[in-house]
Amino acid sequence: MRNTILGIFITATILCGILVYFIPQLGTIILLSISAILTLVAIYDSFQTKHSLLRAFPLVARLRWFFEEERDKIQQYFIEDNLNGKPINREKRSIVYQRSKLNKETIPFGTQHDVYAKGYEFVKHSLFPKDHHHILGEKVLFGSDKCAQKYEASIINISAMSFGSLSKNAIKALNEGAKMGSFAHNTGEGGISPYHLQGGDLIFQIGTGYFGAGKSVEGKRVFDDAIFKENAIRPEVKMVEIKFSQGAKPGHGGILPAKKNTEEIAKIRKVEAGTQVDSPPGHSAFSDFEEMIVFIQKVRDLSEGKPVGIKLCVGNNEEIETMINAFATANNYPDFISVDGGEGGTGAAPLEFTNYIGTPLIEGLVFINNLLKKYKLKEQIKIIASGKVIDAFDMVRYLALGADAIGMARSFMLSLGCIQARECNLDTCPVGVATQDPDLVKALVVEKKNIRVKNYHDRTIQAVKEMVAAMGISSIADVNATHIFRRKKDEEIVSLHEIYLQKKETI
Repeated sequence: MRNTILGIFITATILCGILVYFIPQLGTIILLSISAILTLVAIYDSFQTKHSLLRAFPLVARLRWFFEEERDKIQQYFIEDNLNGKPINREKRSIVYQRSKLNKETIPFGTQHDVYAKGYEFVKHSLFPKDHHHILGEKVLFGSDKCAQKYEASIINISAMSFGSLSKNAIKALNEGAKMGSFAHNTGEGGISPYHLQGGDLIFQIGTGYFGAGKSVEGKRVFDDAIFKENAIRPEVKMVEIKFSQGAKPGHGGILPAKKNTEEIAKIRKVEAGTQVDSPPGHSAFSDFEEMIVFIQKVRDLSEGKPVGIKLCVGNNEEIETMINAFATANNYPDFISVDGGEGGTGAAPLEFTNYIGTPLIEGLVFINNLLKKYKLKEQIKIIASGKVIDAFDMVRYLALGADAIGMARSFMLSLGCIQARECNLDTCPVGVATQDPDLVKALVVEKKNIRVKNYHDRTIQAVKEMVAAMGISSIADVNATHIFRRKKDEEIVSLHEIYLQKKETI
């Protein structure tokens, strides 16, 4: 095959040369040049030793890499239907775009979902629906009896995404949108950048790398009281979140690829620019639950009494119960727990971690909610749920299973214009959301995208109210697991209460 391909290109070049000799016009000269270049590339490919496929199929094999690189886009634009796209299908992506742009969001001709398929979920409506304009419960008060500065938050907030993972324009647009819509913006573990300080409320996340809350000592990242306090007492910071793990890579620690670690980001994080930044898998500030409780109180005191929470993806059940029991025994506890599902997203994660480690959100949420009730801490500790929450039904389901509020990350990325190119870890995001490339970042116009962030938040809240009103309920807070139903098999439909809350044990 190699000789055949080379023969074709060499013959084409000779023929073009003959044409140029007898018909010396510009077009034939261009044709000869193209043919000669392709022939030289084919000859090079046939004698190089790095790629066996190129040696066997010179030049032609390069098409494989082209189509492989564009595979996700080809799949998305020409092959997938509205429901089978991964990780977020076209129907879900479309509703975010429509709400962000205030476009028409109704759909014609009936559902495309198979309502008789195993696993199909739905809510039952009332013959006496409420007026959705009067539905209550779009705000929730964070702060236990240990907290001096309680915070009333929206039930929808921007989940953790750092400056570094996202571009400066993306961070600015998110924060300005949060300000306009009166909801909170989680900083992610990369610390507070100037782009977070656009007036929106912040949830200041402390990760295992202590960026914005610590320093490096002999190559080890350690918490520093003064550095943390300087950021924590900012008026924009309304809550503090101590990150243990995230759903996409629990037990691993954050990853900032070297290409995205610019001089500016390195200065904010106090690390070396141009290097991959790997957060440690665990905290150095404490090593057991007793020390953790002391640390939580220390953080609360340093922040002058602001709500302090922990973020985790549920792992070892016995370990988690020991932690909740320690809170109850010490009579000291976080003000909230952010439960991240194993289906959560991230800009960069090892395949095994993102696919096979971490409890999915529904089971993790139910488990945490049951434990808080068991140890009589549910009134003190609020739950924030996150893990591929997109539309109102996603929200209602998780609120019904015990969540008090929802954190959204990829949803808000989509509201910024993310096209699910899945290049977040390559620094080549074509719409300027998850890149530090200056030319690509310019593609994201903050003054246009910030309003889309607000629109998506507001329209989704409205959709939740409309769904709750259709169920005949007056407040979002009154939704519970008896209101959500799932088809287990052809002739059997059960409520989520029967599936998850009547069991003596959950995973």
